[in-house]
Amino acid sequence: MIKEFKDFIARGNVVDMAVGIIVGAAFTSIVKSLVDNLINPLLGIFIGKIDLSNLTWTVGEAQFKYGSFLNAVINFLIISFVVFLMVKAINRFRIKKDEAPAKPSEEVQYLKEITELLKKKERN
Repeated sequence: MIKEFKDFIARGNVVDMAVGIIVGAAFTSIVKSLVDNLINPLLGIFIGKIDLSNLTWTVGEAQFKYGSFLNAVINFLIISFVVFLMVKAINRFRIKKDEAPAKPSEEVQYLKEITELLKKKERN
């Protein structure tokens, strides 16, 4: 069972996923700071309030914090857009890499030469 677990952890996709989660968490804190410190004050200029998280709507005793929801939506949109740009850049790189003609192996080259020699022999 320990060997199976070791094999599972040693697979590339599990390690890649772990790295992705760690980088994603760090990236989320950067985006949160961007939204809280740059975008919200910019939106606050137009709305008239600097801190969107304090925007509330009260009905009776219930208080709806739609400003916090707006912050979450802005965070989501920014993260989604950056991930989209990253995937687009990675796909562009992969397409170029895949389009490059692969050099045939020596075995394939020998087989082509033998085929050409046999065709020449049949013509004569």
